[in-house]
Amino acid sequence: MNERDVLLNELAQGLRPPAEGIAWFEGLAEDEQHEVLLLLREFCVQARATGEDAVEAIRRSGLRPTHTPSVLILAGRFDQQLGKVAALRPRHERIKAFRLLVHVLGSADARRRERYCADGCGHDWHRLGGGAA
Repeated sequence: MNERDVLLNELAQGLRPPAEGIAWFEGLAEDEQHEVLLLLREFCVQARATGEDAVEAIRRSGLRPTHTPSVLILAGRFDQQLGKVAALRPRHERIKAFRLLVHVLGSADARRRERYCADGCGHDWHRLGGGAA
């Protein structure tokens, strides 16, 4: 895992404060922000995120249900909607999308860890912060 992957997983697992992640994301150039959103989308797909994860992520992220990323993620086939959220272009929407996707990943990964990795696994991202899964 590279530094960016570690950072994103630490944010999703609550090992770093959300404000730190948002400050980092805001400091990236637009094309880098887009790459990060696409990467988060991929992580969410790998973690088998669901619509239920999205509902929980909206609540945990502090976004309103009427914010564009919140509306988009619940508006159709979940895997397609993740891509639409990751593709948002206006700067203020990219920041909201980042917040939302980090929390979707956190919710999905926590569920998978509980169900499939409780007795141990080989996932590097489950050993961040000194914990072992």
